[in-house]
Amino acid sequence: MNAPRSLSERPTIEPRWLFPLADALLAYAVFGIAYILRYDLQIIRPLLDPGQRDFGPYIPFAIIYALLILVNYQRNNLYRNIAGRAWLEEVYLIASSVAVSIVIVLAMYYILQPLVTSRLMLIYVAALTLVVGAASRLIRRWVLAYLRHHGIGIRRVLIVGMGDVGRSLLGIMLSRPELGYLPIGFLDDDAEKSSAGMGRVEALGGTAQLLSAIRSHMVDTVIITFRWKHYDRIQELTEVCREAGTDLRIVPEIMQLNIRQVQVENLDGVPLLGIGAHRSFSRSNQLIKRGLDLLLVIISFPIWAPISLLVALALMLEGEGPVLFWQIRVGKDGRQFRMVKFRSMVEGAEDLHEDMLRESGEDPRHAKFIDDPRITRVGRFLRRTSLDELPNLINVVRGEMSMVGPRPPTPREVTHYEPRHTRRLQVSPGITGWWQVRGRSNVPFDEMCEMDMYYIDNWSISMDIEILMLTIPRVVLRSGAY
Repeated sequence: MNAPRSLSERPTIEPRWLFPLADALLAYAVFGIAYILRYDLQIIRPLLDPGQRDFGPYIPFAIIYALLILVNYQRNNLYRNIAGRAWLEEVYLIASSVAVSIVIVLAMYYILQPLVTSRLMLIYVAALTLVVGAASRLIRRWVLAYLRHHGIGIRRVLIVGMGDVGRSLLGIMLSRPELGYLPIGFLDDDAEKSSAGMGRVEALGGTAQLLSAIRSHMVDTVIITFRWKHYDRIQELTEVCREAGTDLRIVPEIMQLNIRQVQVENLDGVPLLGIGAHRSFSRSNQLIKRGLDLLLVIISFPIWAPISLLVALALMLEGEGPVLFWQIRVGKDGRQFRMVKFRSMVEGAEDLHEDMLRESGEDPRHAKFIDDPRITRVGRFLRRTSLDELPNLINVVRGEMSMVGPRPPTPREVTHYEPRHTRRLQVSPGITGWWQVRGRSNVPFDEMCEMDMYYIDNWSISMDIEILMLTIPRVVLRSGAY
């Protein structure tokens, strides 16, 4: 009987030999590039001997260096398929591997005493390997994200149990599609939960339908989120997954806590899990975020100010009403404020909202009307380019909104919220956010909430910067806007 494969041994999109071969070739190639920098271009320091030296004596060292890079990359688990590992973590592992490899080659220089050596050239080699290695990992991430976006290399996931942990998992998968997990549905024995889906993720019934759901929806991975007190039921579901030949994952009991509350320590090989409070939006973090908001508004002033003037002029020439539109929205901690936008609809559009809801059947918690007849000609252009939201910067300056955060709902939408949805109101609303860059208007309300909660639980300055950078192509390409 074959032993089960570890997670790092499971097949990935690219052949397993591809990256080790590419790393070895690149490591050998940087020796040649470093040789050119040292002997042809003479970067940093000129040669004392003006005579051209041959690359031949460096070939054995280049081969040994390439092999050392492979060994150290393998030792640092760079070839393991670890979902969610940060790019900067990979860069750190590359730097560590390069440092060890260079020290060994330098020691060989001193031991073997070859006639032709350049210690400065090894500095070039180390720097080039780090740059090339980091760039290759970044390119790999872009390529994999592109392929997964087009349905290549994804794992179709079925979640069993749609409690707090199940919803958190769903939020992570929806928020990070580049990880390659596609939630196709969930099972839950609670009749209320199994009767309605979560956005575009279908409710497929109770756990008794596990085998049929696996076969009919071509499930690759099943994730069970039940507590261990349901051990007997978990065992039964495990046997079903084995019979179907489907990968199974079980969320440990400790993960019923927020993953950010768990710190892992190592005591001489014994793992220790520490439980502590994690507050993404502590007082200091809120001050940092506020400072970033004001800095971005000031820096971008030469861009948004003239554009705003042109938009205002276009709206005045159209003559359908005032230039600015003010609307009551709900912000942090449920406080109401007046949000300002460029007017994109005819006057009296708000009075027609309820009638359009009844006619369209849209979700009243997040209604988006395609081909909305209330939108003016200029307004349609403003919405597709998101230029109607430029005046939101006034709300940012006033501290009512942030550059990044959950979109502020109207008081009418909040009346339809369930208790768990109010977590969106724990932080300042934003002009753009995690769900906007992942689908904009195409994202249903339940998915939007899970993505907002993912943002609240995982916030960092780097995350805000990532969202702002992803917003630019979304706006330029007019993706998901109407």
